[in-house]
Amino acid sequence: HGSIDCSVQTEEPVETTDDAFWDQFWADTATTIQDVFALVPAAEIRAVREESPSNLATLCYKAVEKLVQAAESGCPSEKERQIVLNCTRLLTRILPYIFEDADWRGFFWSTVPGARQDEGNDDGARPLAESLLLAVSDLLFCPDFTVQSHKRAGPDAEEDMQSIDSCEYIWEAGVGFAQSPPLDYIHDLNRTELLKLLLTCFSDAMYLPPSAENNILNRWVTFFSSTDNRHALPLFTSLLNVVCAYDPVGYGIPYNYLMFSDYREVLVEHAVQILIVTLEHEAGAAADTAQHNLDHLHSLSKSNSFHRGRFILKGLARLMTNPLIQNYLPNSTKKIQFHQELLVLFWKLCDFNKKFLFFVLKSSDVLDVLVPILFYLNDARADQSCVGLIHIGVFILLLLSGERNFGVRLNKTYSVRVPMDIPVFTGTHADLLIMIFHKIITGGHQHLKPLFDCLLTIIVNVSPYLKSLSMVAANKLLHLLEAFSTNWFLFSASQNHHLIFFLLEVFNNLIQYQFDGNCNLVYTLIRKRNIFHQLANLTSDPVTIHKALEMKKTTLARISRTNSQESISMDGSRPAVPAEPGTLKASLVAIPAIDKLTKKAQVSEDGTMVCLQRNTHSPQMTADQHTHSLQPQTSTFTAGVLCTSLVRSFLLSLPIDGDLLSFLCTVLRQVLSWKSKLPLQTIMRLLQVLVPQVEKICIDKGLTDESEILKFLQHGTLVGLLPVPHPILIRKYQANAGTAMWLRTYTWGVIYLRNVDPPIWYDTDVRLFEIQRI
Repeated sequence: HGSIDCSVQTEEPVETTDDAFWDQFWADTATTIQDVFALVPAAEIRAVREESPSNLATLCYKAVEKLVQAAESGCPSEKERQIVLNCTRLLTRILPYIFEDADWRGFFWSTVPGARQDEGNDDGARPLAESLLLAVSDLLFCPDFTVQSHKRAGPDAEEDMQSIDSCEYIWEAGVGFAQSPPLDYIHDLNRTELLKLLLTCFSDAMYLPPSAENNILNRWVTFFSSTDNRHALPLFTSLLNVVCAYDPVGYGIPYNYLMFSDYREVLVEHAVQILIVTLEHEAGAAADTAQHNLDHLHSLSKSNSFHRGRFILKGLARLMTNPLIQNYLPNSTKKIQFHQELLVLFWKLCDFNKKFLFFVLKSSDVLDVLVPILFYLNDARADQSCVGLIHIGVFILLLLSGERNFGVRLNKTYSVRVPMDIPVFTGTHADLLIMIFHKIITGGHQHLKPLFDCLLTIIVNVSPYLKSLSMVAANKLLHLLEAFSTNWFLFSASQNHHLIFFLLEVFNNLIQYQFDGNCNLVYTLIRKRNIFHQLANLTSDPVTIHKALEMKKTTLARISRTNSQESISMDGSRPAVPAEPGTLKASLVAIPAIDKLTKKAQVSEDGTMVCLQRNTHSPQMTADQHTHSLQPQTSTFTAGVLCTSLVRSFLLSLPIDGDLLSFLCTVLRQVLSWKSKLPLQTIMRLLQVLVPQVEKICIDKGLTDESEILKFLQHGTLVGLLPVPHPILIRKYQANAGTAMWLRTYTWGVIYLRNVDPPIWYDTDVRLFEIQRI
């Protein structure tokens, strides 16, 4: 390798038949992939690409040819295996520099002049990319190299690579395979090298800018997943089984991971990365060609088999929970670092395969996934480098919340006691979810504000099924309403009032459908009734709006944490901390608005959901619609006249320019349009009935203890006193091009930043995202 640069950089083309010359690149001494990256610098690869393009093309062709020959022969000798590894490492090093140059992007998809024709390929020689992918797939099921040999003893016992049934050589027991082959760390190392090359092939996607249409095909992934690759299904099965069967804790010996290397962990990391890249939800023009990926996924994770679904769910939950494990001996248990990839994999399994989603929600096992997700959200809320992690966690919960069973499961008592930076409480998983969401909204950084709609939508979706909120959770919800209903917040952005509507919808659902068990919430509503009276009498004149906007300029645009009744956090928890200066992060595209992310479904009396037509998604049009006619309405015409007359008088008193005048007029119109639609009737009726009763009992019995008031509310009833219950409306996640594009940029950003030894894509011209330093 020391002579690689000067020999290939020669401007004279070297003949492909000069085997002695080309063999020097892979036939010599054993190297590591780190050696290859050190000995083949980026500048010299680019120099060869510009000055000796034919030599670079030949080098790639010859390296692929060696892999194809090895795949045919089964590389029986140690020397041949070393050649395979050296070619694999060299291609892993070179490919990103092929992809970054627009003139070279199609190189691997062209046929090589004079290359032999593959059998059954009527169109002539295969493109180099196809030959490479098929060779790597063959080598991943190569006896004595990447899998255990099945041959019987004897000199004539040979395993023909062309006739091998790779379904009999699946790497790990689990889905579709019962036997667990003995662990062989050499096989794991060789598999990892080949998977690293596969991942590099698929990273072609990194060198294209984000596309709004999301219909750009990744040819590498499409061919690899197609029926042309006979090993596709066994390989997907092997990858999934290796991931779900992995137990980083091992035999439970403290500090065991410090005593010996865990080669399986590195293999698992690459396996999960290959899975999340190949199981991509293509949209638009790419939909048909990506169907094979989904077919493999359906084959793997069909949950009509209880044992299959349980194996996958338990395996993923075990790995997600690993970073949360607490020991009396500090750092005595190995902590995995690939939890972000696990979240993406879980998302894809649930989003693409509804049978698996239903299996997940069929029992309380879903809570084994919920708790680690909430832990990650809480732990990362102050870290700007973890914006993507919080998004994928919230997306998963949004997807789950669209199903009734998720809301029902949340009623299970929370007793795990994972140390989190939240108040100590006694309650359910629903209480835990609400408290974590409150922390994100009030204590997260500003880049999380676009997620507020999603967070509250999740709470709205589950609220009709929550039987008994704790006092702590009830206080958190009321604190959010109080914070969101301040003038400066309400008037500072045109969409901010949606958050008020979401919260009012939560309260209406709980009152109408779960009143009996929610005395804590009812008590909190009574205690904080002034918030609702202020909302009902919200002032919306230009002077108030102008003052609110001026206040926004002089105050931090954060939600106040006062009155949120913070208490002592759990033992062993640590506060959420910002990213260390200098931390790298990958940029992300914007997420779609909540109306693009979700579709509305109405829950019928038998519990089934009926999707509603897409007319509007704004929350004020979905909650308490039947009450709107009872409240004073202001027509658009009146609002326009009113706006004009008020602004004219306002002009006389303040020195403002025409732009501000126009802006104030727009804000006022918006406020007048939604103010009259606030769904307050149910809550106001509750207060009208219960406040006098509570006040009377307090005076008559001299009560000052809230437990006595709670006891009274517990046995109270509002039957026949409330408005007719509104239909339950659920906002279900729906697949869309915007989320698919976001997921692609996030996935590749994670893979880029996690592959640092060696740094495969570092300092190449990646265009899908930008690497930023905090």
